Amino acid sequence: MEWRHADVNARTAIFVRLSGRKVSADPAADSSFRAEHEAPAAGAAGESSERRRFARKAAIALLFVGFAWAVSRWSSGAQPAHDMAPPPIPVGVATATEGDFQVTLAALGTVKSLATVSVKTQISGRLTQIGFEEGQMVKEGDFLAEIDPRPYRHALRQAQGQLMRDRALLENARLDRERYQRLVKQSSISRQQLDTQESLVRQYEGVVEIDEGNVANAVLNLDYCRITAPVSGRVGLRQVDLGNYVQAGGEGIVILTKLQPITVVFPLAEDHLPEVLKQVEVGSKLAVAVYDRSGRKLIAEGTLASVDSQVDPATGTVKLKAQLDNRDSSLFPNQFVNVRLLVDTLREVTIIPSEGVQYGPNGAFAFVLSEEDRAIARPIELGPAEKGTTAVLSGLEPGERLVIAGSDRLRDGAKVKVIEK
Repeated sequence: MEWRHADVNARTAIFVRLSGRKVSADPAADSSFRAEHEAPAAGAAGESSERRRFARKAAIALLFVGFAWAVSRWSSGAQPAHDMAPPPIPVGVATATEGDFQVTLAALGTVKSLATVSVKTQISGRLTQIGFEEGQMVKEGDFLAEIDPRPYRHALRQAQGQLMRDRALLENARLDRERYQRLVKQSSISRQQLDTQESLVRQYEGVVEIDEGNVANAVLNLDYCRITAPVSGRVGLRQVDLGNYVQAGGEGIVILTKLQPITVVFPLAEDHLPEVLKQVEVGSKLAVAVYDRSGRKLIAEGTLASVDSQVDPATGTVKLKAQLDNRDSSLFPNQFVNVRLLVDTLREVTIIPSEGVQYGPNGAFAFVLSEEDRAIARPIELGPAEKGTTAVLSGLEPGERLVIAGSDRLRDGAKVKVIEK
């Protein structure tokens, strides 16, 4: 309690200085003096505390009043906000058109040659001449290479000489047989001699037949010395250089690939097979368009040539082959291409941009614009889609406008504002 006493003394001294009174050294006098002046100070402190309590209560009351005013203000202003019409939603629109719609099936295909030939020699010998340039286009029968023909010319002459010798022996044997026949009639010789001579004639006939075969084989070998193109097409890189000794059935000299016409093999899902076979069975030539890897540039056009006889169980697809003229040689064997097979053509159907098709719990629909520019959600029945357009089988008529942009903010019956491109 000493610090309180010291504090009171200090405050008393300050008050005395301000008032100009002197403080007595008598404690009793000091006590009476403090009592005299502390009583008004205590009253002032109580009055200040009362004011603070009043101010606190007033502030709380003002807060309640302000809160109540804000609530009433909000409730009174919210109702008109609901009654106000929302601003129109900007959208892009397109008009449904009528026309013929091509039903196509897309697939990934590989270019295949109708004939790929490894040109090999059919005889053995030294390669003495090459008659083509690598990558050259050749026609069937054009000269490609030559094997040294000299050994085969000599073999031909030898076979021909043997044939001439045996023919002379056969002719002499036939003459002797005629003599023996006359002598047998005259009973000058025995029948056995005639039979022996006839047997000899038949032996020489067989020998001549063998000689003629040897001659023909020698002629054929000589023809094999000159190698020609078996088909028309493009020759590849040379695999054997000039001067090498090649053997029959050995390494090929060059690979020749037929490019015109050419085929494209592509798989098709088994689900689409019935509609394709339906057209094939009636004799329709289904059109095939071949595009580059990006699917944008048209490379060539042709027709469907054949359908494989079975479905691949591993992929659930069946292979189809299309044939194309390839006059400009734009297609190359083993090239990867995009294929579009034209299966059918729908006549006079409603066509819309694919961006206008929306999907909901009940299926496909479109936001159709009314005369008051309101978006009406209307169910539609979709047909096939191709190149950013979709055929509509029912639910939409040609000439009607539909939303193709900005539909993410739309609700059925919403007011819209058409934005022109």
